[in-house]
Amino acid sequence: MKPLLCSLSSSEVRIGHSLSEAERQHLARRRKTILQCLEQNGISCSEDKVPNIAVLGSGGGLRAMVGLLGSLCQLKEEGLLDCIMYLCGVSGSTWCMASLYKEPDWSTKLDLAKNNIVERLADGSVSLKEMGQKLAKYYSEKDHFSLTDVWSALIVSNMVNEIDEHKLTEQRGKYTKDPYPIYTVIDKQCKYDRLNADPWFEITPDESGYSLSGAFVDSSFLGSEFENGKKIKEQPEIDMLYLQDKYKEIQKMTLKEGVEKSAKTMTQKELKDYTLQACSSITDMCKEQDNKDGSWIAILRSIEKLVRWTWGTNNNYLYKMKVESVDSSVSQSKTREYEDSAALLNSPYFSVLRKERDIDLIISLDFSEGDPFKTVVQTAEKCKDLQIPFPEVVLPAKNTEPQDFYVFKGSSDAPTVIHIPLFNAVNCKGGIKKWEKTYSTFQMNYSREMITDLLEKAGLNIKNNKEKLLKEIGNVTG
Repeated sequence: MKPLLCSLSSSEVRIGHSLSEAERQHLARRRKTILQCLEQNGISCSEDKVPNIAVLGSGGGLRAMVGLLGSLCQLKEEGLLDCIMYLCGVSGSTWCMASLYKEPDWSTKLDLAKNNIVERLADGSVSLKEMGQKLAKYYSEKDHFSLTDVWSALIVSNMVNEIDEHKLTEQRGKYTKDPYPIYTVIDKQCKYDRLNADPWFEITPDESGYSLSGAFVDSSFLGSEFENGKKIKEQPEIDMLYLQDKYKEIQKMTLKEGVEKSAKTMTQKELKDYTLQACSSITDMCKEQDNKDGSWIAILRSIEKLVRWTWGTNNNYLYKMKVESVDSSVSQSKTREYEDSAALLNSPYFSVLRKERDIDLIISLDFSEGDPFKTVVQTAEKCKDLQIPFPEVVLPAKNTEPQDFYVFKGSSDAPTVIHIPLFNAVNCKGGIKKWEKTYSTFQMNYSREMITDLLEKAGLNIKNNKEKLLKEIGNVTG
C-alpha cells in the first residue's frame, strides 16, 4: 500500500508503514554486495533471494562500544561483514556506530577506523572548557534544554573522549558500501503509559519515527516544532554527541536509582542533601569556566533540570495530528521525551522486527550486564503480546555458564535468531565473573590494554563460530 503523506509541500512528516525511499535504494545496492559475499563463501542464490540479515548491538556503555567494534572487525576478517544488511544498536553500541559511520564507507577501511577509535579512547581527552562551551551552546540554541544536553556535554564527551558535532544526516549517501544503520531509543511517556505498540522509536540518517506505528519525520527536522503536520519553527539539527546520550544508560540509571532509593529509605533532609551533592558535581566539573561564553548560566539551568529530573525533551512532530495508528495521547502532547532504549529493552529488536524490513536472520550481540538472556526473553514475550512473529526461546539449564552461540528458530514467518553473549564459557574458560568485574558498566574509561583485551574477547565469539554462522546464513538463503 502506498504510504499516506501529510499534505505538506515538503512532506516532512510521513504516515505509513513502508520503508523510506532512501532506505529502499540503499537496500537495492546492498543486495549486490551481499550476493557477492555469499558467493565468496560458497552460498548460491539469486539476487531476489538474498537474505536480510541484521546485526544487533545491545547496550552496556564502553563495554558495548568496544565489544561491537571487536565483533565487526572479526566479521570483516572472516569475510562475513558484507553479508549484513542492517546494523542496529542501542546505548553503548551506538557509540561505536556513531564513530564508524562518520567515516564514509567505513567497512572498506575498518582497520584504520578501529585504530582511530582505540587511540581516542585510550589517549584522547576533552577539556573542562570545551565541555562548558558545548553545554552553553546547547543552552543557547534549544527551546528545550534538558538533562540529556547536560549529560551529553559533561559525561558522554568524557567517556568517548570527543565532542562529536557531526549531524546524522551528514551520513546520507556516504555509507553505500556499509550496512544500513538504525539507532534505537524509546518514547518515555509511551513506556509509562503502557502503549505497547508505540514506545519503539528509530533514528536513521534519512528519517526517524515510531517503528511499529508507522509515523516518521525527516531526521533533519527531528526536534523542530510542528503543529498538525506542519513545521512552524525550525530548530538546529541534533548532533551526534546529543544522540549518543539518548543511547546512554550508565549515569542516568545510577543517579535515578540513588534518587529512588532516597525517596524510599531516606529522610527529607537526606534526600535534599543527596540532590545538592548531585548538583554540586555538575558545577565542580565546570568550575574553571568564566562567564564570557555563558557557561555558568547553562550550569545553573543544568542544576534546575537535575532537580526536576527532566530528560530528553523534544518538540513532538505529531502534535495535533490525527494519526489512526498512533495513540491520541501522543499527538496531544506538544513535547515528547526520548530516552535510552535500555530503560525498556536493552537491544534494538523492534526496529528490525518491522514487517516491511522482512528480516530473515538476526545476529544478537549481547553486551549486557547480568542475565545474558534477558533481552531475547523479553523480546519473545513482547512479540507474543503484540502478535509479531518471533521464535520460541528455550533457555539452557539453570546454574550453567552461558555458551558462545545459541540459535532460536520459529515458524517460516519468524526470523531465525542467533544469540551471542559477550562473556561465556568458551572465551572466558571459567573466568566469566572475573571478566564481568573487570568491565563493569559503571566504568568511565578503559586503558589501552583493557580495550585490546576486550576487542579480542568479542572477536573470538565470531572467529570460533564462523562455520555455525555460515550454516545459519545458508539455511535462510532462498
